[in-house]
Amino acid sequence: MTQPNPQDIHRPTYHFLPAANWMNDPNGVIQWKGRYHLFFQYNPDGAYHANMHWGHAVSDDLAHWEELPIAIAPTPNSPDQGGIFTGCMVDDGGTPTAIYTGVNDDYTRQVQCLAFGNEDLTRWTKHSGNPVLSEIPAHCFQSRDFRDPFVWRADDLWYMTVSGNINGIGGVALLYRSDDLRDWQYLHPLFVGEGARHGYNFECVNFFPLGERWVMLISSMFDGGGATVLALVGRYENQRFFPESETVYDAGYGYAPLTHVDDQGRQLLWAWLREGRSREAQRSAGWSGVQAIPRALSLDGKHRLVSDPVSEIEALRRDGFHAEAGDLAEDEDLPIRGLALDIEAEFDASLAETCGIELARSPDGQEKVAITYDAVTEALRVTRHYASEGEIDSEAQGLAHRLDPDENLRLRILLDGSVIEVIANGRARVTSRFYPSGGASQGVRVINPAAVVSLDVWEMASIG
Repeated sequence: MTQPNPQDIHRPTYHFLPAANWMNDPNGVIQWKGRYHLFFQYNPDGAYHANMHWGHAVSDDLAHWEELPIAIAPTPNSPDQGGIFTGCMVDDGGTPTAIYTGVNDDYTRQVQCLAFGNEDLTRWTKHSGNPVLSEIPAHCFQSRDFRDPFVWRADDLWYMTVSGNINGIGGVALLYRSDDLRDWQYLHPLFVGEGARHGYNFECVNFFPLGERWVMLISSMFDGGGATVLALVGRYENQRFFPESETVYDAGYGYAPLTHVDDQGRQLLWAWLREGRSREAQRSAGWSGVQAIPRALSLDGKHRLVSDPVSEIEALRRDGFHAEAGDLAEDEDLPIRGLALDIEAEFDASLAETCGIELARSPDGQEKVAITYDAVTEALRVTRHYASEGEIDSEAQGLAHRLDPDENLRLRILLDGSVIEVIANGRARVTSRFYPSGGASQGVRVINPAAVVSLDVWEMASIG
């Protein structure tokens, strides 16, 4: 098993990831006795997807994290002998309770299980009656995809969605009800997608109220191997969801988000950031997968989903650079550079057909990431340029982003090693991965500085 190189410039320094090995979906995130607990899909054997356990980390401030020993592991000759898949966590009258998918060795049987934690969530006891839910409704016409329970409390009852598909139709979020988390009654589909539009299979469905609407987040799998996260906003009536709008939540590497409400009443979103390099490169590095910076969710006046990095990470900001309109010259690197930066930029998009920022720029400009907004096509894009071609994904990423009348473009960019999180006006999101060929690719340059209204760039402290 390869151990990560402490000099690895691609390894993030202020995003959480375990000391080594594979990590994917966030699981069972909860704030318990004031501390934030993050559980996550984890393979203790190496930087590849297999042998899923629930890893565990804890934080007092959402910025600094301590990795703890594995929380939940597969039990031989049990419903979860093949792995502890994704789920969530609730407070059941003072008992921290994990609800997760247990699988057999080839993942063809997926069932829902419970485990109960001790006072500090470091020891877990599995429910003797596992699985608590095992039969896929007959109308789904399939026998495998039945996973990722998401549970909430309403009217003194527990409700749960389980993600899957209806064969020949598309993804589905199945709705269940219980008064004790152990005996579940199937109600009906909460929402059925259209295969071509919403994907042939759903994973990690989240469903929660926000403002005057309900939001459904769907990690969708499409024919041909594509996968993305969709955000649907709408009405919840008679225990069915009626979407009124839908968007791509993240046009990049973000996947399998999980939400919960913290003690401040914030709806927080966590997400796995996938890799954009070969499996061999991941194994060689000794690590794979990163957790996105948590984001606080809200709806704006038009019921559009808005997400912003939690303010707590601003405590990691160190030396900074500030500029305003007229301060910056064309084709000139900023006096601040690096691969661990937090950027807030505002542009008047009416002053330039294209505006944006280049990051991780090599001195000759051959290697860089360009984050641009095209005012004509109303598109936000992330374009990655490598000095030489290799087995690294370099396709352009992006999505439509229409500004409101008289609205400036506001970019929040988090650069951390190979991670680039881009959020435009809180509404458009692209998470990218970029693997510079060497340590010289650290420059920052503004595209069309005449459009700049204000710019702030901070170096970020390591949490390691």
